Amino acid sequence: MAIIDDLKTRYSQGSMLMRFIYINIAVFVVLHVLTLVFLLLGIDTQWPLRMVEVPTAWQQLLRRPWTLLTYMFAHYELLHILFNMLWLYWLGRIFLEFFMPRQLGGLYVLGGLGGAAFFVLAYNLLPHFAGQPGLLLGASASVIAIVVAAAVYAPHYKIGLLFIGDISLKWVAIITVGIDLLSFDTGNAGGHIAHLGGAFTGALWALNIKRGHDITNPINAVIDMVVGTVRHLARHKGKDAAGAPAAQDVSSQRPSASQKPKGSTAYEERLDQILAKIKQSGYTALTDDEKDFLFNASRKR
Repeated sequence: MAIIDDLKTRYSQGSMLMRFIYINIAVFVVLHVLTLVFLLLGIDTQWPLRMVEVPTAWQQLLRRPWTLLTYMFAHYELLHILFNMLWLYWLGRIFLEFFMPRQLGGLYVLGGLGGAAFFVLAYNLLPHFAGQPGLLLGASASVIAIVVAAAVYAPHYKIGLLFIGDISLKWVAIITVGIDLLSFDTGNAGGHIAHLGGAFTGALWALNIKRGHDITNPINAVIDMVVGTVRHLARHKGKDAAGAPAAQDVSSQRPSASQKPKGSTAYEERLDQILAKIKQSGYTALTDDEKDFLFNASRKR
């Protein structure tokens, strides 16, 4: 379908920031579609949400460990996703003025994990939450990690706010964290605790960056490995579906005009540019054409 193909193209050509926004929107739509289908079929409509929300009970979390990742890409309320995505887009663009896209992606995941850790530990260790059930959903912790990281790294960076004027980034972070600290008794204490976990993670990341150490490197290495493996399997699946064995298909390939023999200067220059791009921004930053070129080059070595 043309719409699906257009969405795929927009996603593949989009920046890391836009890809994260697209993923959040897609999950939001899928959750609502599943809920509607379950409602019509008379099935428990809370099941889709339970599969992506972080529970506070250790026993439930051990049975659904994937929720530590899925929750940070999932929303159910329209205003919740709208505010988070606007916040992510606005502050994410500022973050990218200082750092690489892969660092934004790594911090998004790390901030989400930090928020989930604060949430689960608080509900299981603090007497105030003893016996209280809770569920965590949304990208807020991840977004706040990015906000605080940018503020710690560039505290005097000025941004313009409607009706207020220019304000330093550090005050945006301070006010955001202050609101969470003052909102524990508003009925969403677990969410505010997760926000503080994201803020702590973002500050920790920025302080380490200033010392020359990026604590998101292990996460980005895992992401690159997973993405590379999935794309490799997808290529072979596509070749098999076309009716030709994968090995024969690869061996029969010939370099196109833009993929000259390995000994040529143009070929080596393009390969060096792609490898430099991976080193700087990660495998996910490559275009489909660059990934195909790299795959073909790796098979010829």
